[in-house]
Amino acid sequence: MSTTTEPEILGLMTAADRDAFLTGLAEGGPVRRGRYLDGTPIWLVTGYDESVTALTDPRFSSDVARQSKLDVAAAAGLPDDVVPYLLRTLGAYDPPDHTRLRRLVSREFTARRVERLRPRVQEITDALLDGLPGEFDLIERFAYPLPIQVICELLGVPAHDRDTWRTWAADLTAPAPDRIASGARGLVAYMTELVGAKRVSGADDLLSALVRVQEDDGDRLADEELIALAISMLIAGHETTVALISQSVRILLTRPDLTARLRADPDAVPAAVEEFLRVTGPAEIAVMRYTLEPVELGGVSIAAGEAVQVVYAAANRDPRRFDRPALLDAGRADNAHLGFGHGIHYCLGAALARAETQIALRTLLARFPGLALAVPPSEIGWRPGMQRALTSLPVRTGGAGSLG
Repeated sequence: MSTTTEPEILGLMTAADRDAFLTGLAEGGPVRRGRYLDGTPIWLVTGYDESVTALTDPRFSSDVARQSKLDVAAAAGLPDDVVPYLLRTLGAYDPPDHTRLRRLVSREFTARRVERLRPRVQEITDALLDGLPGEFDLIERFAYPLPIQVICELLGVPAHDRDTWRTWAADLTAPAPDRIASGARGLVAYMTELVGAKRVSGADDLLSALVRVQEDDGDRLADEELIALAISMLIAGHETTVALISQSVRILLTRPDLTARLRADPDAVPAAVEEFLRVTGPAEIAVMRYTLEPVELGGVSIAAGEAVQVVYAAANRDPRRFDRPALLDAGRADNAHLGFGHGIHYCLGAALARAETQIALRTLLARFPGLALAVPPSEIGWRPGMQRALTSLPVRTGGAGSLG
């Protein structure tokens, strides 16, 4: 962790030990001064109650246009022509626009639709696990392709396009500004073309449904908004689940007691997934908030127009909210973690991510009783970036359960 009095968000992105960095961050108090990627002073919120307030109190806005201190687009390396599509995501709107957009998406992206997907998720899971070699990278061969295939089928993205947009999506988190710009422009152009194709020939998929919503009530969903929604669902619908599945498996393969418990009682998997979300959830920070008026938070006075960064991962370790937060308790009863956010911006795809992860873990445990890490745990590293994600996860099946 940085030794400065104002820790930088960049420190979280590059820390070799993310857990140690978060622990040190929280030790500075529930609300403290920090710096954004470009060095701009911001407020860091690491306390649980304080985070819930920042996520729900209408004095905190999600709309970057309602402040002037932080240039998020420049800090992220996004060129001006793609900003409306990549920064105007659902999480960056305030009511009433947020209410309007969320309602339009929610009526198509329903819990019923997700439940109907469960058998298909199981089919994809089984197919990916068939014929695996004795040793492989679990991320490349399983944790990545599973949510990719699910979200593409859900949205209606053609299978032959997946490798193309995967490259663009990866470029968005690259350290080089030219790659970020190239990836952003590629995604926007691709999604614009795909939306146009859905208008000509729609199908029974989520993107076609949103196009129909726009055509039926065009004044409520602009082209820019539709394309931005589609891009954010495509990216969020796979990246976070890839990270959650792979990190959950990493934990299991370093905790044989827990693995044995879940293998013996598959019904305990859902509670374990919630604890994995608390201690190693992929989304470690929230969309930036901005104070619309002076606010007292956690004993600190924050002026109007300030940028406020909620750090989910630190709030999920707050000892004032969680008993023995450093302990991974797969049966934790009181587990109101912030792994999917909170309030009106609670993750729209939470049910789908949970379903995919639960099915993935149950099936892995049943199919491969000899599953083990193929390298020492110390050799498994974190990928630099805003999201908590592993670089790779080499595993071996131990011969049992492999069909290939």
